[in-house]
Order: sequence, then C-alpha cells, then structure tokens
Amino acid sequence: MPIALLALAIAAFGIGTTEFVMMGLLPEVATDLGATIPEAGGYVSLYALGVVIGAPLLTMLGMRTKRKAMLLSMMVLFTVGNLFSAFAPTHELLLAARFVAGLPHGTFFGIGAVVAAGLVPADKRGQAISMMFIGLTVANIVGVPLGTLLGQALGWRWAFGLVAVIGVVALAAVAALVPDQPKPTDVSLRGELRAFRRPQVWLAFAVVVFGFAATFSFYSYIKPVLTDVTGYSPTAVTPLLALFGVGMTVGTALGGRLADRNPMRTLYVFLTALAASLGLFVFTAHSAVLAPVTVFLIGATGFAAIPSIQARILDQAKEAPALGSASIQSTFNIANSLGAYLGGLVIAAGLGLTAPSWVGALLALVGLGFALLSGWLDRNQRQPAAAVASHRAAAESVEVS
Repeated sequence: MPIALLALAIAAFGIGTTEFVMMGLLPEVATDLGATIPEAGGYVSLYALGVVIGAPLLTMLGMRTKRKAMLLSMMVLFTVGNLFSAFAPTHELLLAARFVAGLPHGTFFGIGAVVAAGLVPADKRGQAISMMFIGLTVANIVGVPLGTLLGQALGWRWAFGLVAVIGVVALAAVAALVPDQPKPTDVSLRGELRAFRRPQVWLAFAVVVFGFAATFSFYSYIKPVLTDVTGYSPTAVTPLLALFGVGMTVGTALGGRLADRNPMRTLYVFLTALAASLGLFVFTAHSAVLAPVTVFLIGATGFAAIPSIQARILDQAKEAPALGSASIQSTFNIANSLGAYLGGLVIAAGLGLTAPSWVGALLALVGLGFALLSGWLDRNQRQPAAAVASHRAAAESVEVS
C-alpha cells in the first residue's frame, strides 16, 4: 500500500480523537466552565453539527481546488479549531470552537477517500479506503483513552492541545507524503448535484442512517450498561471501550478486503451480523465474561461495512465522488444523533439499559432492507443492459453470416 495512506491515517487518528475524547472529559469541562452536564452536551452536538454542515458546504466551495490543497486546508482548519478549543475561556466560546473543529471532518474524509482510492488499482480500492479509516478506529484504542487520562490528570485543555499537535503532524505528513493531485476539470455545482438525482445514492445514505445508527444506539449508553448491568467498575470500563476500538479496527481492515471482492455482499453479511450481535448483547450484558466478547463483535461488525459503503458511493456518484463521499460523513453524524436519541427514548420509557441494543438490532435490519433494495435495483438494471448486449451480438452475428 502507498505510504501516502499513512498520512491520511494520521489525520484520521487526530479527527477520531477530538470527536470522541470530549465524551470522557464532559464532567471536567462542565465544572471548569460553569456549565451543567446537559449544557455541556452541546460540545458533542455542536461538533456533529459542524460535520453535517461543513461536509457538503466546504466540498462544494473547494470543488475546483486541487485535492491535496483541500486536504491541507482542512487540516489547518482542524488544528485551528482544536487550538481554539484548548484556549476557549467560556462555555459559549468552546461551543463555537467545537463547531469550527467539526467543519473539516467530513470534507477531509470525503476527499481523502477519493484520493486513497485513486492511489491504488481498482481491485485494491476498498483496502486503501479502510487504511485511512483505521486511523479513526485506532483513535478509540489509543487517542481517546490517552487524551482522557491526560485531561483528567493535567486539565482538559491539555487533551485538545495534544490533538492540535497531532493536527500539525498530520499536516506535515500530508504535505510530504501525499502526491500532488490534478486539479478537477469540468466541474460545476449543477453537475455535482446531478448525481444526487439517482435513487441508488439516496439508498446508500439510507443504509448509513439506519445501519450505523444501530451501532451508535448501543455505543452511546455502553458505559452505564457495563457498570450498572454487567457490574464492572468505572475504571474497568476504559479498557473495555478500547476493546470496542480493537473490534472497529479489525472490522474495518477485514471489511476493506471483502469490499474489493463484493461490496454489496459485504454489506448484507455484516449488517446481518451486527443485528445478531446487538440482539445477543441484551443477554450477554449480564455476564462479565461474555459481555466483553460481544462488545468486540459489535465493534467489528458495525464498522466492517464502512469501506463497502464508501466504495458504493464512489461508484454511484461518479460525477461528484468527493461531494458524495463527504456527504456520507454528514450522514454518519445524523446516524449518531438518531441512534443516541432512540436509545435514550427506550431508556426513558423504563425499558432498561439494555433496551438500546434491541433498538440497534431493529435499526440494523432496516439498514439491511435498504441495502437489499439497492442490490435488487442493481440486478434489474443489469438485466436489460445484458439483454441489449446479447441482442446486439446476435444481430452482428447474422450480418456477418
């Protein structure tokens, strides 16, 4: 694999760290800035809002800019946003800083996926995309626990200072290792948006919204489940969260290889496996031995489909690969919010802390339904094309004879 993928993975590591480290530092930040916990939840939601807005907006604004230049500018904005977070003196300014830090997230991954796919032969595209996203998953194994421990020991501002340093390293790595990319030609806003008329593009988004909301429905409430239901101490939960990150990493790597062989079949298999794993956790959550195994399985099955869905959108939005790929990142954050919201509803309804796993299993099955519909449309579109080709070949054979 090209060494340029390492630069993209380093950047993904920084982005993943800043996205999730706030969840572990929320009480410390709230106390320091005089905010309540619900008010401090805005630090998470404003980051997600920045991703949702920034992904399509910044991608469209930079559609005529060289892709390497866009990657570099996104890392500059990322670093500035995290420096702003580290020095924000008030609750309101930290909210603004988190929004700024989230703006480049989707655009970087969207353009990064296009660049990664272009660095390798077509039959290695899924693996190349997965290599970049492995940086995001490794952040949950190393970056988030390290940032949380640093923030708790020295103060939460140090965690975001560390992320800013990672941003500088990633900026240097992208500048040195990613080859120059040709400037996009014959692009226009109308042309970019034309790809979104295709039902297959919207079906890909639907798979993400429901299929990946399944994982977030579970993950948003994993800490209270492991402490109150499984019986682990709060200290023991940290390595279990890292185990979830290991599952994400293994799943992403495996999913990248399988996506190169058959992306749709990979989606079918892992969305089914995700639904089964989430349903299983309702029962294994009561076992200190089986719960960690299931946590690993949910991490693996939940993220194994990411390379496939990225490859799918590159195929279905060929006129606008960067915009389509970036929009997938916006959709992931919508899935995040939807999963957390629905999981919270069933807990508030008195159905218990394991109820979000049932919700997640149902959401995964809905995502599978959209994937199956997309595959069915694919087959229906191929059959007339094959019939036309066969008819044309027969006609040419008759003319020759």
